Amino acid sequence: MSDLFIGITLSSQYLIQSQLSKGVFGETYLARDLQRPMQPYCIVKRLTIHSQNPQEVSIARHFFNQEAAILERIGIHDRIPKLLAYFEQNDEFYLVQEYIEGMDLESEGERLDERRTIDLIREVLEILEFVHKSGVIHRNIKPSNLIRRKMDGKLMLIDFGAVKQIYAQSTVGTTHKHSTASIGTPGYMPSEQAAGNPRFCSDIYAVGVLGIQALTRVTVPESIPK
Repeated sequence: MSDLFIGITLSSQYLIQSQLSKGVFGETYLARDLQRPMQPYCIVKRLTIHSQNPQEVSIARHFFNQEAAILERIGIHDRIPKLLAYFEQNDEFYLVQEYIEGMDLESEGERLDERRTIDLIREVLEILEFVHKSGVIHRNIKPSNLIRRKMDGKLMLIDFGAVKQIYAQSTVGTTHKHSTASIGTPGYMPSEQAAGNPRFCSDIYAVGVLGIQALTRVTVPESIPK
């Protein structure tokens, strides 16, 4: 199915080039924007709601529009990819974001000294300060979600939990009062986030893990020792 998606043009504008990742919540693709000069690359995130229940689809649509508005608002920051478009097509939801050329910290795999680790933490916290002041919790701080921008070496924070949040909220079901979906990556999540109750400090915890990993290059355990 994914291979068949390559070469498809979405919304008469976004030509799918390749698949970048695939998960329970949807897929992420590299695409070209055919309606802009030079047809630049962009990132397309596809969310499929596996439900025929009109109520669940309606809930998904509500949260999709809500999360898209949040991404559009925080995308004004220079270190967060801009939201270029969002739309619904064939009962599927799509987010289109700015493509960032560069390498993520996981791919760099470099062990840092104390000074460079402090610089790294400070840079991430400066981005998070804006995110948190905007009332948003990232929920997935980890090396692969921090890209060092090729043109200037600055860090970019990507992959906010929007798509997972839309999916989680829309599939809770009418018999449940609260969603306990755990959104994030094991090892980088504190206990409250793993229990489905993320807070602003949950992101700070992840930055701390990031710093320890940068200093030591140890493998992050998937669960918190008790």
